[in-house]
Amino acid sequence: MIARMKKLSFLIYHKEYEAFLEQLRALGVVHVVEQQRGEMDETLQQALQRRASYKTIFQEMQTRAGEKADANVHADVSAEEVVAGYEERKEHIQELNQQLPGIDKDIAQMEVWGNFDWDAVKRLDNAGWHIRFYACPSKEYDAEWGEQHNAIVVKEENAHIYFITVTPGDAQSEEDALEPLRLPSLSLDELKQKRQNTEKLIAQATDDLCEYCRRFCQTLGQANLQLQEDIDLMQVRLNSEWMADGSVILLEGWIPEENEAEVRKFLDASDVYYQIRKATKEDNAPIKLKNNAFVRLYEVLTKMYGMPDYAEFDPTPIIAPFFTLFFAFCMGDAGYGLVLIALGFILKRKLSKSLAGMMNLVISLGIGTTIIGAIFGTFFGVSLMDVDLPEGIKQFMITGKIGDTSYDKQMLLALLIGVVHVCLAMTIKAIVQTVRYGFKEAISNWGWLLLVIGFICTGGLSFFEVISANVTQWAFIIIGSVAGIGIYLLNNLHRNVFLNIGAGLWDTYNMATGLGGDVLSYIRLYALGLAGGMLGGVFNQIAFMVNDAAGPVIGWLLCGLILVFGHALNIAMSCLSAFVHPLRLTFVEYFKNSGYEGKGEAYKPFAAVKE
Repeated sequence: MIARMKKLSFLIYHKEYEAFLEQLRALGVVHVVEQQRGEMDETLQQALQRRASYKTIFQEMQTRAGEKADANVHADVSAEEVVAGYEERKEHIQELNQQLPGIDKDIAQMEVWGNFDWDAVKRLDNAGWHIRFYACPSKEYDAEWGEQHNAIVVKEENAHIYFITVTPGDAQSEEDALEPLRLPSLSLDELKQKRQNTEKLIAQATDDLCEYCRRFCQTLGQANLQLQEDIDLMQVRLNSEWMADGSVILLEGWIPEENEAEVRKFLDASDVYYQIRKATKEDNAPIKLKNNAFVRLYEVLTKMYGMPDYAEFDPTPIIAPFFTLFFAFCMGDAGYGLVLIALGFILKRKLSKSLAGMMNLVISLGIGTTIIGAIFGTFFGVSLMDVDLPEGIKQFMITGKIGDTSYDKQMLLALLIGVVHVCLAMTIKAIVQTVRYGFKEAISNWGWLLLVIGFICTGGLSFFEVISANVTQWAFIIIGSVAGIGIYLLNNLHRNVFLNIGAGLWDTYNMATGLGGDVLSYIRLYALGLAGGMLGGVFNQIAFMVNDAAGPVIGWLLCGLILVFGHALNIAMSCLSAFVHPLRLTFVEYFKNSGYEGKGEAYKPFAAVKE
């Protein structure tokens, strides 16, 4: 749900402004209203740029430091010095890495000629015998060069001949016809040694950088937090309005209703004039979500799309159970659910606090997957219906076809879930429109809701022979007539009736094409679960086939490796699809039919920054 907010306005004497802001920051519950100002203050802009730079470098340093980061903060070292030292070491590593391609190129060039002593070549050159290195296509090489220029073929490779000429100082060399090669000044062994030395320097520089990160990581992190506090303070100052020739300052903000008592106590003790009023639907109040422990795990999904408007409903209580159901449906394996639960508990102890909280979501999804997987009768790709289990347990499993038809029970269940999800979205849309704009502005939504749910319920009662065919016919007529009035005649009371009819026909086209496609989208739940189960079964078959073929010892070893690798791969792929596709069903099918826009502003109180 959305926490109720109250608007706070107060006037502060300019001499007491700075002290008041520090007290307000310590209170930590006031969301300052952002004023529309023109261009951003240059000092603030520079601070934001430094903050972005510090944040990026701090994350890099955290990664390099790992779990061995020094918890001490070096007060005698500034953030600029830490950043400069980090960048200097990083650039040194980059320069060393850039040398490797050149060395590799020289090695590749010298490998054709093999290892030889350049000093011997120079001594021959000083004695009057000049050695030149050449390369030419094989078809262009003239065998007579051997007699004419003392040409010696060293190697023939890739349709090229590599040769040298040994000529006295006054003799004609082949360089009149071919350009001699310019080889590196180091021998092959020296080049390989140079590469090894460069790699050692890179390793040493990398170790030095990691040690530097371990030592100064927290120093930059603390400076980053301090800079963020300075930025927050500058933004609050920017959003303050100076009145009465600068002697009085007006500041506006929002506070949660639950914090009103402590805010009043704080303001009564301060020498300021203030006013508190309730937020209205028209106010652009910031959004603070207030949910129970289970629903709170799924608030990250709501924030991923966008916070609700103050006049809307918080979609998280609906997202939580349905996303869990969708995820479990896509996984569809009780064994995989147990793996997720175990993985969540293990990683929860090893990860940072921020990421450890996400593991509670993983555990929650694992529990749902275990329950749904047991109902679907699948455990690590094994069909539980084929296992010797009591019939009392098997009767709760949803498997197989519907009667004598070719329709799968799980497929029908996915479609029914889709119908319920879409109808719930339409219900919420009608309620929200009524609350925000009044019943007159939501008549069309209620008409469509009556038509869809009324026809579904009537059709279901008729299918199970609860009502007769005659009653069904009259029910369809009455429901369709009442809904049609709202859809085609009263969809907009401020518009001409003929325009309403045209708009109603257009809505009918959109509903007819949209609702059907939306419901059919939920078949993906069944398809993904079926694909994961089949792939798990295939890995089982391959593993035990290898076991039978390879013998008792090697067979069991290979069987275990195939099972572990195969199911680990299947779990990874299933988790990816089980997250992405339920997210799509939520963000597209549900949010579209519920009219959710997600354009609200998150509640961010002016407070001391915490890690």
